[in-house]
Amino acid sequence: MGGAFEIAAPALSALAALGAAAVGGLFFGFSNFIMAALARRPAGEGMAAMQAINVTVLNPALFALLFGPAVLAAAAAALAPSTAALAAVAVYALGCIGVTGTRNVPLNEKLRRADPQEPGAEALWRDYLRRWTRWNHLRAAACFASAGLALAA
Repeated sequence: MGGAFEIAAPALSALAALGAAAVGGLFFGFSNFIMAALARRPAGEGMAAMQAINVTVLNPALFALLFGPAVLAAAAAALAPSTAALAAVAVYALGCIGVTGTRNVPLNEKLRRADPQEPGAEALWRDYLRRWTRWNHLRAAACFASAGLALAA
């Protein structure tokens, strides 16, 4: 392959890296200060705020940002396969998208169904904070790792 493919693959990898880093930054912000700030509020307030965030975050811009790096990295790997390019796709797909779908989203759904004023809400909230944030740390790290791999490709 030559010509356009020689330009397209590195450009797609660079865009995938930027996208993965942006998603990693979003997840890092949640892990570093947003969840900590919500944890400092009374349980009912923190829960209600996170419930509102979880509704608001479901929008086309977030979906494009979340899934775009995977598409771009996969296209770059298809044009110029390498260990780094394939690893960038795998790490992003498993660590960012996979963990989101199998760990964070189910926790969000459980929180969505909870009433912040009900007895037991505080225990649910504390468990949610601990588990959601732990998985979110992994998502952030995977996104940053994928960005580095995409740049290396």
